[in-house]
Amino acid sequence: MTLSRRNAMVAAVTAGFASAMAPITARAATKQPLFINLSSDDPHRITMALNFGGNQMNRGHALTIFMNDKAVLAASKANTADFLGQQQTMGVLLDSGATILVCPTCMNHFGVADADLVDRLKVGSPNLTGEALFKENTQTLTW
Repeated sequence: MTLSRRNAMVAAVTAGFASAMAPITARAATKQPLFINLSSDDPHRITMALNFGGNQMNRGHALTIFMNDKAVLAASKANTADFLGQQQTMGVLLDSGATILVCPTCMNHFGVADADLVDRLKVGSPNLTGEALFKENTQTLTW
């Protein structure tokens, strides 16, 4: 499959996902928070994690996604051509109240500067990440 065909398919899926996510903004998070640890740079795995998280937000769970290891590559504007759909979905999640944190150690390892991050993603820190991870009743998943 060519890159342009793949990007077109991802954009179509993202558009459908974005419209399905619309009700989230009207609903407050009332259930246990969800913390997703995302360490993969595989577009399919990233899409699965983002979609799963969005679906749980729609069910009333606050969502934090922690992008670490190779996932930081998908958080970089320099890699938009490879992760266009995923970055668009991140925007939808952020618009809906999700928090997306990016590991600073992993950013350094893979050469991703703060200025390279997709808009509104936050560089993680022990305080930010720990606050989300150890919030009472938080459920965790890893992709």
